[in-house]
This record gives sequence, C-alpha cells and structure tokens, in this order.
Amino acid sequence: MTRAITNSDGRTDCAPDRQPAGAIGRYELTFNVGKYFAERQVSTSDPPFLDAIPLRFSVSEPEGHLHVPLLVTPWSYATYRGS
Repeated sequence: MTRAITNSDGRTDCAPDRQPAGAIGRYELTFNVGKYFAERQVSTSDPPFLDAIPLRFSVSEPEGHLHVPLLVTPWSYATYRGS
C-alpha cells in the first residue's frame, strides 16, 4: 500500500500502488475527504456527509498514461478516466 497527500495543485507527487510499468490489474484509491475538509475548516455536517471515498478502477493498458481525477465538494463527488 502506498500513501500520498495531495499538493497545493490537488495532485500527488507519486503514483499510488504503482507496480512495475503500471501493471494490468485492479486498484483502489481512498480519498479521505472528511479529514481534508476539516483541516481546511470547511463547513460540513457532523458527522460529515462524505468521509472516505473508495474509488476502484482497473488498468488494462499499462503502457498508457492514466489520470484519475476526483472532483469533490462536502456534498458530492464525480470522477472520470482522464488522459
């Protein structure tokens, strides 16, 4: 397991759970958004509506570039396969 914290641009400086050459397989990212918003004193419910968001995805083309963005507010989120 690899842990990473997003930088000021909202990106990580490493590829999480990266196997040699970005191996074909299933992966899971967990975004701890409850903690993220609390540390920034963003007003949320108590307990927060969204706390930890697990995002499961698969890699089928290990030679390609993969970007997994998460667009998030305290009340909703969306993701897609970026390039």
